[in-house]
Amino acid sequence: MCGIYGIFDRGRRPISADLVEQLDASLIHRGPDGSGRFFRPEAAPGVLLGNRRLSIIDVAGGDQPFVSADGCVAVVQNGEIFNYIELQAELKAQGVRFTSDSDTEVILRLYERHGIDGLKALNGMFAVAIFDSREQALYLVRDRIGEKPLYARDDGTRLTFASEIKTLLVDLKAQGLRAKMDLQAIDHYLTFNYVPAPWTAFEGIRHVMPGHVLRADASGLRTWRWWDLADQTAVAQPFGDWQAEFMSVLDDATRIRMRSDVAFGAFLSGGVDSSTVVGLMARHSEAPIETFCIGFDDPRFDESRFAQEAAERFGTRHRMEVAELNMLDKWAHCIFHCDQPHGDASFMPTLRVSELAAKRVKVVLTGDGGDELFAGYEKYAQFFGRNDLGDLSDGAFERAYFESISLFSPQAKRDLYKSSVATRLAGVGSFEAVAAPWFAQCGHMDRLNRALFLDMQALLCGNNLVKPDRMGMAVSIEARAPFLDWRMMELAFRTPANAKLNGGDLKHWYKRAAGPLIGENLAHRKKQMFTVPVGEWFRAERYAWLEQTLQTSEVVAALFDAKRVDQLLQSHRSGVQNNTRELRALAALALWGERFEVDVGI
Repeated sequence: MCGIYGIFDRGRRPISADLVEQLDASLIHRGPDGSGRFFRPEAAPGVLLGNRRLSIIDVAGGDQPFVSADGCVAVVQNGEIFNYIELQAELKAQGVRFTSDSDTEVILRLYERHGIDGLKALNGMFAVAIFDSREQALYLVRDRIGEKPLYARDDGTRLTFASEIKTLLVDLKAQGLRAKMDLQAIDHYLTFNYVPAPWTAFEGIRHVMPGHVLRADASGLRTWRWWDLADQTAVAQPFGDWQAEFMSVLDDATRIRMRSDVAFGAFLSGGVDSSTVVGLMARHSEAPIETFCIGFDDPRFDESRFAQEAAERFGTRHRMEVAELNMLDKWAHCIFHCDQPHGDASFMPTLRVSELAAKRVKVVLTGDGGDELFAGYEKYAQFFGRNDLGDLSDGAFERAYFESISLFSPQAKRDLYKSSVATRLAGVGSFEAVAAPWFAQCGHMDRLNRALFLDMQALLCGNNLVKPDRMGMAVSIEARAPFLDWRMMELAFRTPANAKLNGGDLKHWYKRAAGPLIGENLAHRKKQMFTVPVGEWFRAERYAWLEQTLQTSEVVAALFDAKRVDQLLQSHRSGVQNNTRELRALAALALWGERFEVDVGI
């Protein structure tokens, strides 16, 4: 795990050494163990590849960048290649020589031998930058589903990239420019409660999309997809066959994610996903697994008893701390590490459990992805339990699902905006811009899998994977998700709807497959969301904080009608309406605007 950054200037204009140091310093939390860069102003003017290292694999010999023997190719990466041992062995058998046991060197050797298509062999979470002086080209490659972040800004002459947006803002400032808010991105944020990729809240800064390659050279940019989850089609098979494949794939995905030259452990909530991962980890470790859990005094939010049950079942070395429920003082810090507004309150307890784990380990395995792959959220049971779904056309079904997951409806946004803002956003629609293109790619799937496909591409990439990456990196630990192994993702989308959601039973086959491992109680317990009661705080002890945060925000004042914002506050405080999610979104937007001092541009 690391942070990467770089510049590709088509005009070969010089890059100041002072700017290089500033870019490097902005990512030190992602890689406190070391720094390296490909920066050769004489031989490669206008080119910079940098890396901040969190040493996990080949601690002594894995410093980046890795550069070819002739100096023509340089590679940096953020992430881990979990099948690097097998790939290294294959390449050695072909006569390729290695100078280290680093997974990043495997990327270099694959590229040297097979070109950019060689990276299709990687099983991992990664954001990779490769400069090839023979082509005078820069390649940026992102993992299949976006576990590792990668952002880019291209002004037509200069391409800047980094693992975090704040690094790109350093470069903007060095050019005497101020970051501008992207108004359309904020409109999408109010729909989804996060900014969906490829947009970011900053004008001109975009994601390198998951499963894509971006190539930059003197003529411009070209992007293409190198992996597509939509290639899968559901196939019916007996439960026993499916169970065997599911457990085999997940077992191996867990095993290879335990590869580490430093201490590792797992987040353990006691839910079916984390319990299954920990149970499989225990199979592959002679020593007890280190597990970490956050508990709460309020039983509505406390899962610690289930985590303790799983810990005892698998003999882990379990650590649990009771966290303060009122975590709002951590919110601004979470927003800073996310770089963008997120209305999801669970970022705060995720930061707290990351802080607990960081006292003991550098790596944790998590259950992320299981709910999106196998229909684990209650919203799926609620939506697909509707009596009218069979009467809806495909287009009506897609629109209905989109509306069910939207925070503010189009009309609610128009009512909230100032009239001038609503006029500027006329014609902008989150369904048309975000949801419809994803739905268009998976029309061959059954309806449940189409809903899950949308959530994999938008929710997972835009919010749910941001959480473990940024909150872990805030305290310099790496999170690994066995469910997001490409083999498991492809299996999940070969699994038909009735094996995932059956009569309201979420994760229908999955729970039965994992039951012998984790026990029936853990397999079939009711899902409990990992969150905190922000809405209650907004009605009571933190109402004054919320009111001041919204009333003093430049972004809120520029975008929204003050009377409408006050109505949301007052109706929530009085209990007439529950506006928790709406107020969380506005508060997160206010905190983001204050922290990053963006040019609102209105």
